[in-house]
Amino acid sequence: MNPLPTSAMTEIWVYLSAQPLLWLTLTLLIYTFAITLHRRVKGHPACNPVLVSMVVLVSLLQLTHTPYQRYFDGAQFVHFLLGPTTVALAIPLHAQLKRLVAMGGPLLIALVVGSFTAAFSAYAIGALLGASPATLASLAPKSVTTPIAMGIAERLGGLASLTAVFVILCGIFGAIFAPGMLRRLGVKDEASIGFAMGLASHGIGTARAFQISEQVGAFSALAMGLNGLFTAITLPWLLPLVVRLFS
Repeated sequence: MNPLPTSAMTEIWVYLSAQPLLWLTLTLLIYTFAITLHRRVKGHPACNPVLVSMVVLVSLLQLTHTPYQRYFDGAQFVHFLLGPTTVALAIPLHAQLKRLVAMGGPLLIALVVGSFTAAFSAYAIGALLGASPATLASLAPKSVTTPIAMGIAERLGGLASLTAVFVILCGIFGAIFAPGMLRRLGVKDEASIGFAMGLASHGIGTARAFQISEQVGAFSALAMGLNGLFTAITLPWLLPLVVRLFS
C-alpha cells in the first residue's frame, strides 16, 4: 500500500486542525500520557504532568504553526471545567473543617506573611536587576492563580500575558520542588505543607498537593483561594508604596 503524498497529508492536517474536537482530544491524550509517564517514573518531581503536557503541546503548536486562538477554540471545554473543579475543592476542605477552625489564627498569620513575601520579594529582586515597571507589575502577583493574577497585573499597569507565564512557571517550580524542600526543612504537618504549597504555587501546586494526600490538597486549595482574594484586595494599594520606596 503506497503512503499518502506529503501534499495530501498536509491537506488532511489543515482540515483536521480546524476541527474543535481535534485539540480537545489531543489535550486529553497528551495529559493522559503525562500522567502515565509520571507514574512510570514513580512520581519523580521533574516529570510533573503539567510541565510535560505544556512542553508537548507548545512544541506541537510550534511545529504545526497553529495559532493559540485556534487551539483554545478546540480545548476551551477543559478551560470551562476549571470553574466546577475549583468549586469542588470545597468538598475535601469541608472534611477538614474542625482542624481549620482550630488553626484559624496561625493560618491567618501565614496568609498575610506569605502573601506579602511572595509579592514583594519578586518585585524587589526584579527591581534590583533593573526590570522595567511593566515587568515588575507583572511579577508581583506571580503566586496568585492565573485569572486573578492577570486582572491584578492589568490594574497595576503590567502585562497580563507576561503575568500568566510567571504564574505558570511559579506553579510548576513549586509543584516540583516544594514537597522536597519542606521535608528538608523539617515540616511534617500535612496542613502546613498544603497551606504553604497553595500559598506559593496556586492551582498547579494544589494539584500536586492532592497527590500527596487529601488533607494536604484541602489546605492547599484553601491557601490558593485566600491568597487570591487577599492579594487582589491589598496589592493594588500597597504596591505604589513599595514603588516609591525603591525609587
